[in-house]
Amino acid sequence: MTHRDPLYRRHRFPAEIIAHAVWLYFRFPLSLRMVEDLLAARGIMVSHQTVRQWAEKFGRTFANEARRRSSGRLGDKWHLDEAAVSIGGKKHWLWRAVDQDGFVLEVLVQSRRNAKAAKRLMRKLLKGQGRSPRVMVTDKLRSYDAAKREIMPGVEHRSHKGLNNRAENSHQPIRRRERIMKRFKSPRHLQRFVSIHDPIANLFHIPRHDISAGHYRELRSAAMSLWAEIARA
Repeated sequence: MTHRDPLYRRHRFPAEIIAHAVWLYFRFPLSLRMVEDLLAARGIMVSHQTVRQWAEKFGRTFANEARRRSSGRLGDKWHLDEAAVSIGGKKHWLWRAVDQDGFVLEVLVQSRRNAKAAKRLMRKLLKGQGRSPRVMVTDKLRSYDAAKREIMPGVEHRSHKGLNNRAENSHQPIRRRERIMKRFKSPRHLQRFVSIHDPIANLFHIPRHDISAGHYRELRSAAMSLWAEIARA
């Protein structure tokens, strides 16, 4: 028997297989059954229920480690936005903050779209990043301005619909997953998914448009090495 990391204790499959299944599920817009089929094509026979259990247990650990490593190291220009999500016939709001390079800083599911909800997002941002931004960019929702005056009064605030495209585009991966998963079952389900998905997505977010092909391959290899280190595989 070979040495196993305590994280994978009592699991029959090797760490590499479990980590690969979790990577497939959160890295690409795949359903649990799609991941099951991809693994089966390589002779790895697991059920989609097992993939779901792996995603919830190990994905949380991997996401927490990725978030810890990036805390305070992301950009100082914060783009904030909110998107409506229908869950069980009721409208909820997915509040999101990204930096100037498109890295996700924080995601929060809330039932309201008001100043109180905006304050909660800003407090989580400050706690997670450990510092205030240089600039905060939002759309024209007045709740942001009211919350900023109380939480971050000295921060420059730019409120303009066209300036906030980066945050609005950041919602697209979750929209694709929402269609594949046939909608999220509850606000807790959505919060759990985005809390795991976005930190892992940050690891592989590379601004492809403004770097050379060689540099892109280097960054992609570095991202895969970092993933293997986080997954302890």
